[in-house]
Amino acid sequence: MLFDSTSLKDLTLDNRVGLAPMTRVSATEDGCATDEMAQYYAKFADGGFSFLVTEGVYTDNAYSKGYLSQPGLVTADHVDAWSTVVAAVHDAGSPIFAQLMHCGAQNQGMPPSEPQETIAPSAVQPEAEKSEAYGGSGSYPVPEQATHDDLDTAREGFVSAAKNAAEAGFDGVEIHGANGYFLNEFLSSTMNQRDDEYGGGPEARVRYPAEVVSAVADAVPEEFVVGIRISQTMVTDTEHQWKEGEDAAAVFFEELSAAGADFVHTTEPDATVSSFGEAGFSLGEAAVEYVTDDTVVIANGGLGTPEAARSALEDGADLLTLATSALANPDWPTRAAHDDELVEFDYRKFLRPEATISEHELPNNTPSSNN
Repeated sequence: MLFDSTSLKDLTLDNRVGLAPMTRVSATEDGCATDEMAQYYAKFADGGFSFLVTEGVYTDNAYSKGYLSQPGLVTADHVDAWSTVVAAVHDAGSPIFAQLMHCGAQNQGMPPSEPQETIAPSAVQPEAEKSEAYGGSGSYPVPEQATHDDLDTAREGFVSAAKNAAEAGFDGVEIHGANGYFLNEFLSSTMNQRDDEYGGGPEARVRYPAEVVSAVADAVPEEFVVGIRISQTMVTDTEHQWKEGEDAAAVFFEELSAAGADFVHTTEPDATVSSFGEAGFSLGEAAVEYVTDDTVVIANGGLGTPEAARSALEDGADLLTLATSALANPDWPTRAAHDDELVEFDYRKFLRPEATISEHELPNNTPSSNN
């Protein structure tokens, strides 16, 4: 199953294994992708990944940027820089999607000594500490509750960034609605305590993310792929769960797919275990159950062995993505297809002291599957 060809909208994929989005904080200070990033992404296409999703790309100059050295899709320079990355990946034979991200309350980018304005659905402070690997330090600030004007600005940012992605040559976009960032915060009854049309039960909490999906889908060319990534867990709360459990999942997945999502990309620490009680669905299984018929489901989380990867497909996912396993094995599909040994991921080698792209990750310094 792993190596069956399949389709995603108008795209033909050689296999069912893709590259998951991973924050690497390696862009220029003004948010432009680099030649090193082009080499970094192209090597995964060379290694057999049938599609790639980029790191989170900020979408506006108001509140969306979450990291220092994060790439953007806001300016003409950003578009030009990303077009080089896209061309390198296409030359290597794979489609690539830009992950569009608004950080919300989870802003890593400024030290505590400097003023920092962040917005979120409600003025709820994330409880965890910022991550040094992504340039953060100290506690997160209390965000401002987003006004309706703020929501308009953020929605327009997603739309504009999607159009810029199409101009840069991307095959599609993934809207980041996972891991505790802005759109994911709307789904949480903890982070979203609004008393307007965007707060309350699951139907209200999913309304704004669904509006973003719909606005993006309406603004891009017909053949352009639009997806959304969803999780229960957050960077700042790895145990977070929706209080309504599977009932919330049913509403979220149905509404987001109906809004125009060509795919739903679920991510949890372990995609093979239940997300809703001991005998309940995994998050990926819930997506399979509740999305509309023409929406593709992509599973992510702990699928770095061929056995685990196959289990996600057997549970109903159409595609899967790999993150840290891909860092350790940028030719994972090639290795798995030939039953070659896989390299174990070493966190210190790739993400310490910071999550920048290291020299050893560039193709000329990457061991091949024949080594």
